[in-house]
Amino acid sequence: MSRLPRSSRPGVTACCLTLGLTLSTTARAQSPEGQAAKRNAGTPQGLVSPKSLEESKASKAPHETRFQVDPITDGAILSVSIGFTGLLEWIIGTGELQPQQPGDTDRLLPIDREVVELKPSSTANTISNIGALSSVAYAVGSTIEGGLHHGTQRGLVDLTLYAQTATLTWAVTDLAKIAVRRPRPSAYRERDRRLELGLDPDLSGTDNALSFFSGHASITASLATTATYLAFARGTLLRGYLTLVGGATLTGVVCWGRVHGGKHFPTDVIAGTMAGMGIGLLVPHLHRAEGEESPVWIGLAPVPGGQELSVSGAF
Repeated sequence: MSRLPRSSRPGVTACCLTLGLTLSTTARAQSPEGQAAKRNAGTPQGLVSPKSLEESKASKAPHETRFQVDPITDGAILSVSIGFTGLLEWIIGTGELQPQQPGDTDRLLPIDREVVELKPSSTANTISNIGALSSVAYAVGSTIEGGLHHGTQRGLVDLTLYAQTATLTWAVTDLAKIAVRRPRPSAYRERDRRLELGLDPDLSGTDNALSFFSGHASITASLATTATYLAFARGTLLRGYLTLVGGATLTGVVCWGRVHGGKHFPTDVIAGTMAGMGIGLLVPHLHRAEGEESPVWIGLAPVPGGQELSVSGAF
């Protein structure tokens, strides 16, 4: 199996580091220690709020953040995202969209340039497919496990959160692919091969220009982020960190496979990871049950000559 060029290794590494840093911040905010720090943020140094004293007595009790869904709001979001995704996939599948033709390889970013010369690995491509499917399998299994051990309501909530994360990520990914139409690394190689044979270098397949950004990376990162958020919010720190490490590792493997398989440039998988992380973090966070305090406070106050915007919180 071929090795990843040095110039493209930072791309795959960045996927893991970015995912790990973001999820670590989430872990701190969702942990009992983070919640306690948040509630004591306004307490003078050396003093402890009465509420914190009460909570310290029950520190051994498991901390769990509640999540809730709204049938109308979440049903509408799911319907729109599923409908959008279905229509976009249908349009892409017709071949109606003409792909953008590969340009000069020297115009590519240095991190992407050497990937054009990288020999594609079918094994790496298979690994990336298995990795993405594994993230979906974990989401399904986690939903079933929650429903069986914590009741039907928990199962329905988790089903909604994971489904919303996946469908929104898929819709955003397809929109980006159609808008950008970036040629895949394989399109550059096919163009060069045709030129060597004296054939017309123009490519007609729509899939040749769907490189940006990686759907495998975005789906894996989004589901891994949602799973990690839920693990820290509901379970023990051990489970949270195990989910964090597993999700970051799986995302890194998928990114590696997409680059080694000749399907994407390093910047494609980096962008896909960032998009997936953002959606995967927002969906569960916006479904926190009312009464849960937000880790961030934003205030607007008048000051001489204008107004002052302040942002504070505990992470």
